[in-house]
Parts: sequence; structure tokens; C-alpha cells
Amino acid sequence: MLNHSFSLSLFPRIEFGSGSVKLLPEKIALYGQRILLITGAHSFYQSPHWQQLIAQLEQQQIHWLHTTISAEPSPEFIDATVKQFFVEDIQCVVAIGGGSALDCGKAISGLLPSGDSVMEYLEGVGAGKQYTGPAIPFIAVPTTAGTGSEATKNSVLSDIGEQGYKKSFRDEQLIPQYAIVDPDLLESCPKTLIAANGMDALTQLMESYLSTRANPFTDALALSGIESVRDSLLVWYQSNDDSSHSEEVKQARANMAYAALISGITLAQVGLGSVHGLASPLGAFFPIPHGVACGTVLAAATRINIDAMLSREPDNSGLQRYAQLGRLLSGHHELSDTQARKQLLELLSDWSQQMALQPLSTYGVTEEDVSRLVANISPSSMQTNPIILTQAEKEQLVRSGLSSG
Repeated sequence: MLNHSFSLSLFPRIEFGSGSVKLLPEKIALYGQRILLITGAHSFYQSPHWQQLIAQLEQQQIHWLHTTISAEPSPEFIDATVKQFFVEDIQCVVAIGGGSALDCGKAISGLLPSGDSVMEYLEGVGAGKQYTGPAIPFIAVPTTAGTGSEATKNSVLSDIGEQGYKKSFRDEQLIPQYAIVDPDLLESCPKTLIAANGMDALTQLMESYLSTRANPFTDALALSGIESVRDSLLVWYQSNDDSSHSEEVKQARANMAYAALISGITLAQVGLGSVHGLASPLGAFFPIPHGVACGTVLAAATRINIDAMLSREPDNSGLQRYAQLGRLLSGHHELSDTQARKQLLELLSDWSQQMALQPLSTYGVTEEDVSRLVANISPSSMQTNPIILTQAEKEQLVRSGLSSG
């Protein structure tokens, strides 16, 4: 599984640290004086950070236009926004928010120069046109710790419903010029978002480490990110308003911001696995937050992968990697491989329960949906899963999420 020969794709210039959002105006000025700001509907836009940013922009005579997104971006939303701002001579796009805002920013920055519909380029459902650019410079400022979208070339767009889909518009020209990651912007995250995004980041880090394309570079990053999740996710989740300014909680937020960033870098390099393969149709057909989908099935997917390898590929190096994850996450480095894998499964289930992640049935998924979900599991994610799963194992993965919490 370990590849000593590997190649690396681009990732952004990164500014990480408390207060780094104050660098945003000077980075914007590198690209022009007319910008489009994209934010979520509430968190940043209604915070003191917004007023501080606007004052800085006006001081530097940077002309700004603003739009918001309140749900996962759809192709229709992207096209309407591109049409709205096509004539505004935008020189830089800045997205500040969660993964939806950042994905939205990537797509819009890529389409504003031409005014094209995103359906020209959307994988699997679009016209199949090759994107040639150019894209307008894009700056990503995450306010959640989960998707790692600030470090990838993917703009994930959704059309949720019975015939829904979740597909990517992706190209290296969409990678942000800068990712400005300020843990202070995470302060207002509600517990539900902390849980969902944290489990998303953990899943991405684990699946990167277990990927059939894993290499020494991504291993080092993924393990450092997983260690940060181990030390910080539950600390942050269990904090209350009174402790939100404590040094321990501030450090936990910073660690999770780091873990999310690293998860984006590693997934962009080596791909993901079966959890994200299933999360794609779940998010397309049902209104399930992506992180919830990941967190709900992560323990089951881990168990199914381990059982499949023990049964069919006992020499698969993924078994040793799962054991290493068990030792790392539990902190018990003396465990045998078998004990460590058992500890990993228990820990993942326990975390999901502690953070009250809801089963898939809460969002309307039933036994009747199993076949349709399995048929639409993302093949790209499954290509780098540590073992090829059978049809029965994929069905088992879906069913496990119907009642697990």
C-alpha cells in the first residue's frame, strides 16, 4: 500500500493562526480592487469580524460586492450568481464560511470570466466540456473545521431529491490562491456542526491514511491530523459558553482547524474510501449533512473493511494501518494488532454516540433505499478503499447506518 514513488498536486498558499483573517485585505489587494464576497447567511456576516473586514476594505479603497449562501450550492444557484455578477468586472472572489460557501466560491471564480453554465463542466451530469479557464483568483477563509475545501480543487454541487446528484466541478485552476485559516472564526460553531464537521475531518484523514495511493508525505500529514482530532474534538464539543474562551478550548479549536485543513490536503493527493463513496448518494437523495453521513457510518465501514480483509486478504497492509490508527486514537501503544483494531471500532462507535450523531433513518432513509444507494456509491472513492467490497458488503454498509447513532 505504501508508495515510495508518488506525485503531489497543487495546494494553496496557507496563512494559519489566530488573527490571520486580518491578513485578508492585503492578500485581496494582490489581485485587484473589485471583489465579490461570498459568505454564509449568518455566522460570519452577523459577527464583529464582518464589520472589521468591511472597515479594512474601505480603508484600502477596495470595492466589494456581497452575496450569501444558506444551503449546499446547486448548479442553479451557481449559474444565477455568475449571471448576476458577470458584468461587474470582479477581480478576486473571496469565500468566507463553511464548505458550501467555499465550494460556491470556487465554482463562481472559475465561471465568471466566461459566463458559462457550470453544467458545461459538472462531472457525470454535465455536457462533458473540458474546462480550460482562466479562473479569477480565489481566496478561501473557512469558518468551520471539517470539509478541508480550502485546500482542494473540487467544487461539490448538489441537486437534492429523488433523482438528485452530488457531483464535482473540479480543476486545478479552482484551487484557492490563499487559504486563510483563522481558528478564532470557529468560535460560534454550534455543537451539531462541531460534531458533524469533526467526524468529516476524521473520516477524510483516516481514509487518506488507508488509501491504496497513500505515500510517506500524506501519511505524515494524516497521522498528525488524526492526533489533533484525538486530542481536541471531544474537548471542543463538550465545552460550553462559559469555557469557550479558555486556553484549552482555544487550543482545541486551533487543532481542529488544523486537522480539517490537513484532511483537505491529503484527500486531494490520495483520495478517500467507502465512507465517502456512500456519503455521495446519501447527500444527493436525502437532506443529510455530509459530516453526519460520514460520522454515522464510519465505525461500520471500518468494521466491514477489516472483516473483508481478514476473510479475503489477510496480508493486506490495511490491517496493520487500522491497528496503527487504533493505537494512535486510543493512546494505548502496547496493544496487539487485533486488540488495537477492536479498540478502534469501540472508540469510533463511542464518539458517534457521545456526539449524538443521528441514524440515517432520521433523514428518511429506509430499507427500500438500500439498493438505490448501493447502485450510486461513488466509484472514484471506492477505487482507493483498501479493499474492493462485494455487493453484499456495500448493502451491509448502508443497513448499518439505518439504526446506528
